[in-house]
Amino acid sequence: MSQIAERVHTDPRMVALLEERAFSLKDEALVEMVLEDGRCIRGVVVALPTIQVFHDAQGNEGHNALVRLDDANDPRREHYVWLDSVVSITQVGTA
Repeated sequence: MSQIAERVHTDPRMVALLEERAFSLKDEALVEMVLEDGRCIRGVVVALPTIQVFHDAQGNEGHNALVRLDDANDPRREHYVWLDSVVSITQVGTA
């Protein structure tokens, strides 16, 4: 069964950027992510992302990656962030 992503990428430069972002994250790191829509999410990396093959709503196949963060202020709250929507990642500590 394939997974669905809002956006998928086939451009080698974008796939390389996704890999760079994924490899920059460390398990249990406290990070701050600024997203394309201006939101800033601060949380602990719970599950390291891997670049995977997804399909978009139109059936196009490509790559993306999803990272799970536990909210820094409320660990019961989870954030799932598509790495292609991230503008910047700053490691601010460890959990």
